[in-house]
Amino acid sequence: MKRLAIVLSLLAATVALTAGAQNQTDARLKRLFPAATTFSPKAGDPPHVKAYNGETLLGYAFWTTEILPLERAYGGPIAVLVGMDTKGILSGIVIVEHHEPYGDFSIDPPAFAAQFKGKDVRDPFKLGEDIDAVSRATITMSSAVRTIRNSSRRIARAYLTPPSASPSR
Repeated sequence: MKRLAIVLSLLAATVALTAGAQNQTDARLKRLFPAATTFSPKAGDPPHVKAYNGETLLGYAFWTTEILPLERAYGGPIAVLVGMDTKGILSGIVIVEHHEPYGDFSIDPPAFAAQFKGKDVRDPFKLGEDIDAVSRATITMSSAVRTIRNSSRRIARAYLTPPSASPSR
């Protein structure tokens, strides 16, 4: 009986942690797609979540670490949740996790994430050109920009229809 109680307690704790993590993920998805009424389960290759407003597909959300797991910043991987609409425009990013040996100052300022909202996947995403360095943490800043750019482009190639070419004259 004692073992059964322990197993049931562990199971209840696991369910509670899983529900808490899902609620946190749902809140992050809602930040990227405020008009969304539902989100699909994560699926596909590369893995992504679809955001819907009723029957209308609003876009895709994806974790950079699931698409480019080997990309590293100074203190290790940077987990970024990225939202992109069906035309290849980023709806925003959420920096979820990264580790800096000298403090969390590099990509944490809201000014860093704000630069990506409305950015076209076809933009250069070059630090110092169309992306401002908001700190002097060059390795982490460069890695974050690179992982957002490359994972966004991979999702776009996999799931978006290319814009139709204009007829030549």
